[in-house]
Amino acid sequence: MFLGLDLGTSGVKALLVDDAQAVIAEGAAALTVERPHSGWSEQDPDSWIGACKAAIAAVRDRAPTEFAALKGIGVSGQMHGATLLDENDRPLRPAILWNDGRSEVECGVLEGRADFRGIGGNIVMAGFTAPKLEWVRQHEPDIFAKTRKVLLPKDYVGLWLTGRHMSEMSDAAGTLWLDVAKRDWSDSLLGATGLTRDHVPDLVEGSEQAGMLRAELAAEWGVSNVGVAGGAGDNAATACGLGITTPGDAFISVGTSGVLFTTTDHFASNTEGAVHSFCHAVPETWHQMGVILSAADSLNWLSQITGQSPQQLTGLVDDIPNGASPALFLPYLSGERTPHNAPNATASFLGLKREHGVREMAQAVLEGVAFALNDCRSAIETSGASLSSAWVAGGGSQSNTWLNIIAAATGLTLKVPDSGAQGAALGAARLAMASTGATDVFSAPSVSAVVEPDHALMQAYKERQVEFRAAYS
Repeated sequence: MFLGLDLGTSGVKALLVDDAQAVIAEGAAALTVERPHSGWSEQDPDSWIGACKAAIAAVRDRAPTEFAALKGIGVSGQMHGATLLDENDRPLRPAILWNDGRSEVECGVLEGRADFRGIGGNIVMAGFTAPKLEWVRQHEPDIFAKTRKVLLPKDYVGLWLTGRHMSEMSDAAGTLWLDVAKRDWSDSLLGATGLTRDHVPDLVEGSEQAGMLRAELAAEWGVSNVGVAGGAGDNAATACGLGITTPGDAFISVGTSGVLFTTTDHFASNTEGAVHSFCHAVPETWHQMGVILSAADSLNWLSQITGQSPQQLTGLVDDIPNGASPALFLPYLSGERTPHNAPNATASFLGLKREHGVREMAQAVLEGVAFALNDCRSAIETSGASLSSAWVAGGGSQSNTWLNIIAAATGLTLKVPDSGAQGAALGAARLAMASTGATDVFSAPSVSAVVEPDHALMQAYKERQVEFRAAYS
């Protein structure tokens, strides 16, 4: 038996699978985000441990006999979060999360100190870990001085599981302290934020063993000799869950944020297009991502304003719209990454008239997110990739209407997996399997549906996307 833990922003998921990757039991627990100031986003690191305990307890209750045969654990998690620990491994402050935008000024400062784009492969953005530490150094110097270790969110969970400070390549690449081509920490990039290798965890590959489950937890859970894998950042874990480990494979995730992810066999960056270039969770493999910060979150925002659920809103729109909405929506509620790198970008509706209502606004939101994902595709293909199809993941992918809109906006054929268990938790469990020596664990799922781009809607969207890009500039 293998356990996959997925530490998300809004909750933790636990998934127990057997040697054949059949799902045995699932568990979940919710998390909350604190926003003490505009643009800030924080969580208590110990709330992650509490949520993990609750999710694991649910799995144990549902499958006690199977859980007792546990062989390995893998953890995936939200990336970029800065978890600052003291000499006793206790958090010094709430973790600063991936969607926190307070460090915009520090980004420009760091760009002038070291070759983050060349070595780290990415623009210094407020969402990444390095500028968060520079912000702490400038605004909370006492806390910075007490900091002995900086861990990513999933690696704090790993510390709880193993007692070791460990990370792996896919998540570490999102700190901006990793030499992404060499798959090792960069002394010059660490030094630019006043850190050394002593402040960061040891590195392993995601499919390697990072440590053994602590004796106290093993005794409490009634298990023995359980290894803990390196794991993966959330998107790399989702790719592992979907079998996307071969160059050219791709997926689109429509969660709180939106992602277009493609696997590569070498390190290649495109900082001009604000493309993320990271290591994959499996050895000798890398990936590129286009990231938008408000995908399903845009629909959730409209839901809160209108009092209608996201499902009700998507239900107002035809399964295949007969044309673009008369309104245009720019989905930059939390700023934007690819391709604009604009943490202060703002969202807006354009073209609204008195006769328009919730239906037109709902369609505009679905389309605005799809147009932003197409911007990601254009930026990635500028780097030399060529995409024709992509798997889909995330809550937004449950809407046939939204999938039809995304397919028409991007021109990609979308493949829907046949199991709701596919994704980051399964990817983490697969990495746990690989860490015990199992082979051929990263297979693609069966296809439950294929969404081809509708030709008429593609034509309608071509002109609309020109307006979309012009509206931002």
